[in-house]
Amino acid sequence: MMSFRSNYLSALSLPLSSVWLLTDIAEAKGRQGLFARSPERLTSLRQTALVQSVESSNRIEGVTVAPDRLRPLVLEDARPRDRSEEEIQGYRRALELIHADARNLAITPELLQRLHAIIQEGSGDAGQWKRVNNEIIELREGAAPIVRFRPVSVAETPAAVEELCLLYRHALNQDLAPPLVAVAALVLDFLCIHPFRDGNGRISRLLTLLALYQHDFEVGRYISLERLVEESRTDYYEVLQLSSQGWHEGRHDLLPWLNYFLTILKRAYREWEKASQAEG
Repeated sequence: MMSFRSNYLSALSLPLSSVWLLTDIAEAKGRQGLFARSPERLTSLRQTALVQSVESSNRIEGVTVAPDRLRPLVLEDARPRDRSEEEIQGYRRALELIHADARNLAITPELLQRLHAIIQEGSGDAGQWKRVNNEIIELREGAAPIVRFRPVSVAETPAAVEELCLLYRHALNQDLAPPLVAVAALVLDFLCIHPFRDGNGRISRLLTLLALYQHDFEVGRYISLERLVEESRTDYYEVLQLSSQGWHEGRHDLLPWLNYFLTILKRAYREWEKASQAEG
């Protein structure tokens, strides 16, 4: 919620690089209706994106399954054999909910808990806020782990999530920032709160897709944003670290995370346009 307090977004000065990215994405969004000329190609892209999104978002968090099990679990509703396969199917169910009903899913604490209950079904704290203070640890080869970030405490988490959701909606209603800037701030603040014991990264990526769909950025249905994040995982963690520094005091810098987020989105639109051109 710190990115929405004290006129933080209103006072944010966007560099030319961010402005160009926003412009390029806006132009791509304006053309997205032209990227889906063939129904058969569209179905193929949807299926590929669904499989890749489920695989990448889970694999980023260390959840993997055998390659020959992935498509049956995602596309054929095969029966899970272990906990990892249950989490794969849980993420698929959450994605399908967002794909089907994004317009009717208000971004609230209750929705975040609902999504967590879906992806973590079977765990003892599915859908519940964390009960123990957590830390984001950086593992370093040949060296002791270090604490990279201390999220919001257990006691403060429910109020922090409530405030984040309220202030995000207020920022949009009052046009305090371009929608994509508000979405980037929403996701960063969610990750800094880190409200769940496990699954925060996956929920953040579901939240990203949901917010984008609500602003008519449809590319995530056809190009896996989760795959693009996984492919740039080193940059992902680096910009999160940069943008989370000073977050608790409201002295953080949203721009590293914002530019990364916009770059991923621009890359996705470029892939979708190339796939569309290949149809011809």
